[in-house]
Amino acid sequence: MSEFSLYFTLGQEHILDYANGYDHILFVLALCAVYLVRDWKKILILVTAFTIGHSITLALATLQLVTVNPAFIEFLIPLTIFITAVSNLFKKEETLNTGKVQINYVFALMFGLIHGLGFSNYLRAILGKNQSILSQLLAFNLGLEFGQIIVVAIFLALSFLLVDLLKITRRDWKMVLSSAIAGIAIILMKDRL
Repeated sequence: MSEFSLYFTLGQEHILDYANGYDHILFVLALCAVYLVRDWKKILILVTAFTIGHSITLALATLQLVTVNPAFIEFLIPLTIFITAVSNLFKKEETLNTGKVQINYVFALMFGLIHGLGFSNYLRAILGKNQSILSQLLAFNLGLEFGQIIVVAIFLALSFLLVDLLKITRRDWKMVLSSAIAGIAIILMKDRL
């Protein structure tokens, strides 16, 4: 296995690891909760914005240009999930179809910065004293993006089944999913205090 594919797989597993990466999955789902299958382009832009934010701080922290208390970051991660999920509860559906930049795009990029800090210690330990980490970071982040696209595809399939086929209202789907994610985020914040 090449070094590139090793780090690509690590990135992919970082999000698809349900036991350890559930907070990452919850954040992606919170970002997507207001969208349906027909909004797939918006969702891809969202997860890419998240990956960009994640990549920036992951690189800065891995290179030790930025250091933040890991316990503080571990609390902030579920807080970002909570804020995103709760903001979904107040979004009006008619505003989702405008050409304006939605708050979720800002959340994706800005909160991606926080999530990137959460994984940097682990990645730094894997990289060791390797001086040239650019290709490893690129491979990891491409794997992360690919893993997020898998999560989005599953979300879109479930959304299509519930909203388009079973005729659950878009509002009800958004409210139930966002409320559940917000509730889980509260538990995670409590556990990490």
